[in-house]
Order: sequence, then C-alpha cells, then structure tokens
Amino acid sequence: MSSASHVIPHNDAVFVEAKDLPVYCPRPDAPLWSMHPRVFIEVVKTGRAICPYCGTAYELKEGEKAHGH
Repeated sequence: MSSASHVIPHNDAVFVEAKDLPVYCPRPDAPLWSMHPRVFIEVVKTGRAICPYCGTAYELKEGEKAHGH
C-alpha cells in the first residue's frame, strides 16, 4: 500500500471549528445507514484526521485555535 492512500483530500473534508471540539464520528446529523461506534477524532495536533471506521476526513478550519484541548 502506498503512502498516498493515507492522504486526506482537502476538498472532501468535513470542516470543523474550535466550538465543535471535541470532534467525533459519526456526527449527530449522519444518516442512520452510516452509523458506527462513536470515535473521537484528533484534529487539534495536525489539523486533519480520518475516521478509522468510515473514512470521513475532518479538518480544522483555517485560523481556528483550539483552546483547552
């Protein structure tokens, strides 16, 4: 498997703000068919992360600062 398979496509990400932290997946507005166990997504350290269950990419919006996380 190439390392390119782990790249998060910028334009396909779910953008989150500091007020949305902590980020978890699936989101409350996710359709019932896409439900899986809740997992917290660490977007603060790198600014981007992928859900290990469904592959949804999450990205902290540009300029957002995580306070207390």
